[in-house]
Amino acid sequence: MRQFYLLYPKWSSLRTVLNWTHYRILFSIKDENERNYYTNQVVLNHLSTRELEELIKSKAYDRLSYADKENIQLIDGNSTSLTIEDMIKDPILIKTNNKVHKLDEKALHKYVIAMLEDKFLELGTGFALMGHEVKIVIDNHTFKIDLLFFNVNLNAYVVVELKLREYHPKDIGQLEFYVDYVDKNIKLHNHNKTIGLLIVKKKNKYVIEYVTNRSIYITTYELT
Repeated sequence: MRQFYLLYPKWSSLRTVLNWTHYRILFSIKDENERNYYTNQVVLNHLSTRELEELIKSKAYDRLSYADKENIQLIDGNSTSLTIEDMIKDPILIKTNNKVHKLDEKALHKYVIAMLEDKFLELGTGFALMGHEVKIVIDNHTFKIDLLFFNVNLNAYVVVELKLREYHPKDIGQLEFYVDYVDKNIKLHNHNKTIGLLIVKKKNKYVIEYVTNRSIYITTYELT
């Protein structure tokens, strides 16, 4: 109880969404920013104690790619202050069995896409799936967006493209094309600018430094 009081001295910082077991699990996290992150995840996603333990075990906080991990504040249940930077993990973990690794590239691509559809939490908070392999036709040419989400917290569409190889600069051009299409043809006037997320097997941080489009984000995936 003394530890509980020291970690949560203000009654206003307590959340009824969390039960005593939640708090006991969080006690083991010494870093305040990390503890705040997992507390926020319970609030935002109504995680059970088992789901919280799994999230901590997956080192979700350590895998945050863009967020300022030195300044994570406790949020309330109605908060809309989250950004895409607070959500993107690197790598995104995709649980598989041994048979998956033997699939050819096309089959593996479909498998990983299916896992990304099903596991919104690994992508972030507030994602709603709008479609996969979304067809767009321009001048009799057909293109397919791997995954199209709408994020209710960001009030924006999120275009997700998956590459089962190392990042290549041409991937950004393709993703920007899809993002621009959604902005001009699908997004409503009250929505925020569309976001692009490129998920690759491996990225080169030196090459990525030259990506100047602030609506485009890059991360990696890992089969576990």
